[in-house]
Amino acid sequence: MFGRIVHDISLALHNGSPATVGVITVAIMLFCGFALTRVTKLLKLPNVTAYIVTGILIGPYCLDLVPQLVADNTGFLPDIALAFIAFSTGQFFRFAALRGNGFKVLIITILEACVASVFVFIAAYFVLGMNLAFSAVIAALASATAPASTMMTIRQTGAKGDFVNTLLQVVALDDVVGLLAYSIAISIALASLASSSFNLNAVITPILINVGSFILGGILGFVLKILLPENRSTDNRLIIAVAVLFAFCGVCQLAGVSPLLGCMSMATVYINITQDDKLFKQLNYFSPPFLVLFFVRSGVCFDLGMLLSPDSSAAGAAGVSLLTIGVIYFLVRIAGKYTGAFLGCWITGKSPLVRNYLGLALIPQAGVAIGLAELGARTLGGDMGSALRTVILASSVLYELIGPGCAKLSLALSHSYGVNNNADNKDEAEAEAKTKPIYTNSHEHAVNLLIERIKEIQSELPEHEKSAQFTSAGMNNRVPQAGHHRMWSNFNK
Repeated sequence: MFGRIVHDISLALHNGSPATVGVITVAIMLFCGFALTRVTKLLKLPNVTAYIVTGILIGPYCLDLVPQLVADNTGFLPDIALAFIAFSTGQFFRFAALRGNGFKVLIITILEACVASVFVFIAAYFVLGMNLAFSAVIAALASATAPASTMMTIRQTGAKGDFVNTLLQVVALDDVVGLLAYSIAISIALASLASSSFNLNAVITPILINVGSFILGGILGFVLKILLPENRSTDNRLIIAVAVLFAFCGVCQLAGVSPLLGCMSMATVYINITQDDKLFKQLNYFSPPFLVLFFVRSGVCFDLGMLLSPDSSAAGAAGVSLLTIGVIYFLVRIAGKYTGAFLGCWITGKSPLVRNYLGLALIPQAGVAIGLAELGARTLGGDMGSALRTVILASSVLYELIGPGCAKLSLALSHSYGVNNNADNKDEAEAEAKTKPIYTNSHEHAVNLLIERIKEIQSELPEHEKSAQFTSAGMNNRVPQAGHHRMWSNFNK
């Protein structure tokens, strides 16, 4: 019965008008993606896993509910999704926050990302014999990390300490390194495909174009500041920001360059000159439907037949299946991430608990890597592009399956939660308690806290308002009668 219903729906979608088919298919992708997250939530898996599996299930190899016409005409989704992801990544590049411990974190991030890329390139190019274009791009994708499952585990366990602080800073900068690595790798790949002999100009020219995109994005960051003054309404701020992002993506498409670096620099400039994180929160509320459609579409485009094919000559590795390539990529990247994180922590003088277990928490890979794989597949084209997408999607599902377990193991082994961490927190609480005044009773405690709060408000008001409203409270340490209940209510909140 169920099979008959699915067959009828599939037949109707394939034979309907383009507008009807498009609207219904989008609804199916969104609803099915949400429905499967109810299952992965019970299994404590990230939502990205649910979205990719949803695309595979409703794709051509299973239920066939997404017509090929829809998959072909939604090629803009990777650009939009990655624009949001890159813009969101840029907000973490605050110069003030990087001045303190930023240099050490930067060293750790560069090493864990680059060592993983080097390991994968050696395995792909020298061991498996894949061509330079494929090897360079897949090596660059190995640097990206997906922090979602790690963040989820940190929230669930309540972990804290130097290990957690270092981990959060590394994953915030990791995608920046990944975007830079991809920009360089895709330039090398295009140069190697365009000419049988190595041509330095063919490599430098795309890199210079990416630098131009980066500068243009920074300029648009200043433009955003001008277009989004504080008195601009919330709705109009969102409209203008999305319009600028979409327009920039369109310009980059015309120039044949990825919008990633530009969107990242746009956000970096904007956050550093405005310190306004409200825009990023607005975009985070607006972007989920686009991201769901992007990941589900990636699952729909997943080529299961190519993965199981005994030969992957499209990538230059004749006689080696994509399944074998995927498994090797999966294992070698883990080894590279762990080695790079270990070396980075050792060079910067991190404690053994951070040095030995940070690499375990950097294993997951999903969002940025999948988005870059989609762009790479479109740029490389043909069977080589399909092979790249297939390997990254298959390995990403595996990474997201083992990611939460590895993250929890790293937090436990580093003593970021549990007995030792609780003892540390207790010592900190006791030390903090010693610095606070001791009150004889709860009423006196409440009154003094209220007076302290009034003084804080007083310090924030202009001089003419201070004398008019808070003179008696500030001089005599008495609670003002007017508005007493309202002030107490606000204090309790």
